[in-house]
Amino acid sequence: MRANILNPSRADVAIAAVVTVMTVTPAIVPHRQPWWFMVLAALMSVPVLWRRRALLTVGAVVGSATTILAIAAKSLPHAPMLLLPYGVLVWTCTFAVRDLSSVRRAGGLAGLAVGVAVSLIVPHEDLETYRYLVTAIVAAYAVGVGARARRAARNAERERERRVREERVAAVERERTRIARDMHDIVTHSVGLMVIQAETGPLVVRDHPEKAEAVFEGIAEAGRDAVGQLRLILGALRGSDAHHGAGGPGPQPGLDALATLLDNARRAGLDASTDVRGEPRRLPADVDIAAYRIIQEALTNTIRHAGARTVRVRLRWSGETLEIEVADDGRGARELREGHGMIGMRERVTACGGRLAVRPGHRGFTLTATLPIG
Repeated sequence: MRANILNPSRADVAIAAVVTVMTVTPAIVPHRQPWWFMVLAALMSVPVLWRRRALLTVGAVVGSATTILAIAAKSLPHAPMLLLPYGVLVWTCTFAVRDLSSVRRAGGLAGLAVGVAVSLIVPHEDLETYRYLVTAIVAAYAVGVGARARRAARNAERERERRVREERVAAVERERTRIARDMHDIVTHSVGLMVIQAETGPLVVRDHPEKAEAVFEGIAEAGRDAVGQLRLILGALRGSDAHHGAGGPGPQPGLDALATLLDNARRAGLDASTDVRGEPRRLPADVDIAAYRIIQEALTNTIRHAGARTVRVRLRWSGETLEIEVADDGRGARELREGHGMIGMRERVTACGGRLAVRPGHRGFTLTATLPIG
């Protein structure tokens, strides 16, 4: 702070110099005034150099010197020419520009009003002087208020631009996270099915050759499904909507593709079934995609890790929520260890405003997701 006071800006130095010259000159031209006049003139002008650092203190010094000189000037043998309160006007403009508390602003305005009143009433100035001085001070204050309003508008615009940039960055990050989740779900589900069916393929060929064609068709179907969904995601990464037109991949799958998921699970050797309760309804796009991906990841975990024979997908529709439950009869576990797939499911459910619960046991896992649809 002290370094700032001792080293004001060049603009403040220039303004203080001009104000000082214009205030002190009437003390010399056309008549030389007493020494105390020179001192008061200096106090009226020089302190404005530090008005930005000590606003109210400078205002008290400049205002007091101006009031005293206005009263004492009547006793001079030669009236000074063009003795105007330049320092008070500059201070008033700066005071209006500053962002102050209501108490400090009220105190400053009260002091300014008292000083102006005393400077006019005690020396018995005429009406023209009243008009001129009040108009000049009001104009200086208005200039400062206008500058403060423009600065506030610029700050608000910069803040708005900063928020827009942050929102864009956050949107990009959310989109990257969503794409990463989709890639994980697609690759783990489809490749997991292909690996399992490829591992059972030699056994089928040797023991049940009549079923081999169905196994290899299942591998091909899983691969085609994965390629189609990956093309859709890569098209989004390229930022091109042209792929969504004729001949391109359609929208991401939702619950209408549940039958395909269950068919893939059956090809992998699971006894997969569904249980639907309530009246199905059209879902918002994000909820529909989330529901599909949650079931897909749950089935993938069952196929790859649970060693289960059966899995049941239950859908319970109500007026406000859709409850999804995926339960298997696999190995289960005493405690749950969440990997990327489980974390991705939680993020999907949270993004939709829902809840996710996973209950491991000695016999199988049960996953329950509650999604708002109202």
